[in-house]
Parts: sequence; C-alpha cells; structure tokens
Amino acid sequence: MSSQLNRDLEKFETKEPTLFDRIFRDPEGKIVIFQMPNLPILVGSTAALLQSILPSGEIQTVSSLVAFGALFTWAWQELFEGVNYFRRSLGLVGLVSLLALGLNLTRV
Repeated sequence: MSSQLNRDLEKFETKEPTLFDRIFRDPEGKIVIFQMPNLPILVGSTAALLQSILPSGEIQTVSSLVAFGALFTWAWQELFEGVNYFRRSLGLVGLVSLLALGLNLTRV
C-alpha cells in the first residue's frame, strides 16, 4: 500500500528545472537555440543588405531606417517574449548593439 502511495507522490512532485533547462529549453521541453526567422529579422536583414548595396541618397537613408526599426523590433520581441533565457539574452545583445551602433553613427 505504501509503495503505491510513494509512486503516486512521485507523479505529483514537480521537478525543479535546472539552469540548463532554463537557459536552453522552451516551455514544451525542447532545446531551442535557432528558430525559423520571423518577419522583423527578414525585413531588417533585407533592408540592411539593400543599404550596403545602394548608393548614397534618400533610398539608402530610408533603407537604413527600415533596417534599424525592423532589427530593433526583433531584438525587443526576443528580449521580452523569447522562449528561453538564451533567446532573451540574444535579444538583449542585439538591442544593446543596435543602440550603440545607432548612437555611434549619429556622431559621425
């Protein structure tokens, strides 16, 4: 009787997630490091590529603003809605990098 009770208790006990689980696993238990790109990262990457190809002018400036806005949106979403701590830290690094790069470019 007590062995049945012990087995039932083991089922109901929740296992405390490890540091590895918190960093790399999503709520479903899958390890997530790379995900399919979402719309902001695709738009930002395309606009950044166009910015480097296009000659100086209004189109390059617009492309630069679109790239910054889309990549900022991606980083913000990862920071606050990332599925694990790794994705959230990736968003933080991206956001800080974008802000540092943006502030540095305005000085030039």
